Amino acid sequence: MGSSDDRDDETTDSDRDCDALPPTLNDAEQDALHEFQLAIEHVYRGYGALLEFHHEIGGAMGKMDEAESLLREASHEEWANELRDDHLPAGAIDDRWTYELVDEFSQGFLEDVTAFEAAVREELADGHPHVTERAQQRRWRERADGWSSDQ
Repeated sequence: MGSSDDRDDETTDSDRDCDALPPTLNDAEQDALHEFQLAIEHVYRGYGALLEFHHEIGGAMGKMDEAESLLREASHEEWANELRDDHLPAGAIDDRWTYELVDEFSQGFLEDVTAFEAAVREELADGHPHVTERAQQRRWRERADGWSSDQ
């Protein structure tokens, strides 16, 4: 586990500071931002599953390509030709290959909804992510006996 000196140079002190949460954020705004942050995390998890799907199908296609060669070696030209002509060039969904689905999702919905969430977060919380966690961190540190922000 790294020390605080190992932190990413792009992370600013205000990003790590639980007191950086804007004091004007009301409970409803904090709740809304928290739910939106959770929603975005679920979107990214879905994107990860889509990438996994893309890689699994790609691996399967590679195996089918090998099977085509092996069918030819076994003198099953008709089966090999059908695999080559009908199944290998076909898309996974509606004649689209999985990389096309990944690109469409990432450049469409993923990009749009994350930009929208960032705009809402910028307006309501000066761009600070994880507003609920920051508030919880602040509360827990305030109640901790002897906790110092220098730690």
